[in-house]
Amino acid sequence: MKQFSQNDQQKSRRTRRNRVIVGLILIVAMSAVLLLFISRFAYIATSGHVGSVDLTKKSEQKYSQNKVLLGKRGTIYDVNGNIIAEDSNVYSVYAVLDTKYNDTAGKPLHVVNKKKTAKVLSQYLPLSQKKILTFLNKKNQFQVEFGSAGKNLSLNTKKKIEAEKLPGIQFTDTPSRLYPNGTFASHIVGLAQLSTANQKATKRDATTTNEKLTGILGVEKYFNNILAGTNGVQTSKRDTFGYEIPNSKVVTKQPKDGSSVYLTLDARLQSYLEQLMTSAQEKYKPVKLTAVLMNAKTGKIIAASQRPTFNASTKKGIGSMWRDSLVEDAYEPGSVFKLLTISSAIDAGTYQPNKYYKSGSVKVGDRTIYDWNKNGWGWIPFYQAIPRSSNTGLVQIEQQLGAKKYAKYLKKFHVGEKTGITLPGEVSGNLNLKSAVSQATTAFGQGVDVTVVQMMQYLSAIANNGTMVQPQIVDHTVSSTGKVKDYDTKVVGHPIKASTAKKVRKIMEQVVTADYGTGRAYKIPGYQIAVKTGTAQLAGSNGSYLTGSGDYIFSVAGMAPAKDPKYILYVTMQQPKNMTASESQMMSSIFNPLMKRALKSEVSDSDLNANSISMPKLTDLTMSSAKTKLQALGLTVSQVGTGSKVVQQLPVAGEKVIKNQRVVLLTEGAMTMPNVKGWSKNDVLKLAEITGRDFKLSGTGYAASQSVKAGSVIPSTGTVTIKLKEPD
Repeated sequence: MKQFSQNDQQKSRRTRRNRVIVGLILIVAMSAVLLLFISRFAYIATSGHVGSVDLTKKSEQKYSQNKVLLGKRGTIYDVNGNIIAEDSNVYSVYAVLDTKYNDTAGKPLHVVNKKKTAKVLSQYLPLSQKKILTFLNKKNQFQVEFGSAGKNLSLNTKKKIEAEKLPGIQFTDTPSRLYPNGTFASHIVGLAQLSTANQKATKRDATTTNEKLTGILGVEKYFNNILAGTNGVQTSKRDTFGYEIPNSKVVTKQPKDGSSVYLTLDARLQSYLEQLMTSAQEKYKPVKLTAVLMNAKTGKIIAASQRPTFNASTKKGIGSMWRDSLVEDAYEPGSVFKLLTISSAIDAGTYQPNKYYKSGSVKVGDRTIYDWNKNGWGWIPFYQAIPRSSNTGLVQIEQQLGAKKYAKYLKKFHVGEKTGITLPGEVSGNLNLKSAVSQATTAFGQGVDVTVVQMMQYLSAIANNGTMVQPQIVDHTVSSTGKVKDYDTKVVGHPIKASTAKKVRKIMEQVVTADYGTGRAYKIPGYQIAVKTGTAQLAGSNGSYLTGSGDYIFSVAGMAPAKDPKYILYVTMQQPKNMTASESQMMSSIFNPLMKRALKSEVSDSDLNANSISMPKLTDLTMSSAKTKLQALGLTVSQVGTGSKVVQQLPVAGEKVIKNQRVVLLTEGAMTMPNVKGWSKNDVLKLAEITGRDFKLSGTGYAASQSVKAGSVIPSTGTVTIKLKEPD
């Protein structure tokens, strides 16, 4: 028994020893692990990094909030300082529905009374109370928006809704661009739109945005870098709930505003041109229509437009035509190009004005070229070739000049080269003089491709006594610090002598004054007008020319006063569908009144008499202030919209009007229909233009009925029908 006890004791001692050893091993292992953790924590604490992650920055990101401070986009003005495009903000309204969303004091930040909220919002949004309730009754959604009806609200409308103190009603703001003149050199001025999408709101903060306006067309695009400005940023500390920490430091980097751009356009003449263009478009329905009025001495474009066009304010029509036809569309110019041929021949000394030639047709290589009057006018002197617009005469004048000399002069005129105008997308056109036939057809403007601005540049050499100037659309820019950059007149060549230019203008006068001239419709009493008309064939898809009665590009280029031109006016009209008048009558409906207005003619222009009024600038004024100002001037005022701030006006600022003329003012808010009974057709057309809606007018006289009731929201789709009736 004793021996058994000793063995037991030995085993017990071994067991205790093993336990001690294991314990020591565990203590050492745990100490090593603990030391490893301590070392790791010490490293993290001193370095502030875990792997490649900077914990300091991570912490700052968690508790810091960066708010983008948008740099204001520069304003675009006309040459007299009238605003054409400027920055603005629009707002979108949304409703928070989550009943758990309250502030730290328990105050509800969600919609509490849905019926009341719907009733109040229906007063400011073009939605019924019932429709708004359907949005507010949506289930399992933190917040809801109200579709297009809740977007693009003005600051004034936002403030009115905020004044109602509706719990849960919040707003997001978005930069926008305001174009107060609507349809106004739209493809030249261009558009600026947001470049990124909204960043959605968190539960505690309204939607923020890093959106920036970016030019996508016209001057807005070409000068985007200087217009855009630079954004700033404001950094503040926030707690875990998203609220700003009291007394924390706020770091602000101020934004830098963009430069302003002053165009060469004159708002008064530009607005008048738009009216003339719209009238011609509605009456003759051409596929395309362009017109440019330019200062002959400086190359500064005073007015320019095209059809199809769009309303930059409402965006109506933007889908039908994105290209700026003045710089992006190349075409065969037709007979106006004959001016370059006759200029070259006179300058080279090969022109023989008193020599006779057989008109009607001429054989060149394997092709017979005809006059527009295929029978011709018999044997006539070369000095009648331009007034009669004789193709055969110009072909023979080019042949007398010779191919090499002709090519040399066209090179001097920079035919086939870009002008370098400050507009995006300019094309160079095309010149082909490889054969005798191509040389002959080029002589009368066929087989050569040009743009409208190239034609303006060529014509400047004739109007400006041989000095050719680059067309300009920008007068100067002004940076946010006040630094001015002027765009001075740029001389691009002297293709002909001054004496040559004067002789060409004398020939152009005969187009208007001679019995056989093709431009007698362009006569303006009291002024000497130098003109060249044009009719260019259009190439079909198979390469041959179209033969329909209206399948032409009709054009006219004119200079006035002819002795020492101040203005050049060039109008083109392609394929009018309603040829209810001659091409000269159609073109002169734009050319004559615009040239008269530019020359300040006093020939029975009722709006330029002693009783004329210069329209004041009304945008940004309250409706009541604008109404008071207009009534004091003896003008009739009509309001479109439910807001109290004027955002657009017709007629535009600077335009000449007469007493009792109607002025249509568009305010922010829902676009509502006025009572148009008794309005003239022109007044209704103003309403159609300023709203951008589709109006259909029937009958003659004055408005007698309307399909949309006064006070109702004008529908964004469909047609508003206005019936006109002659007074009894």
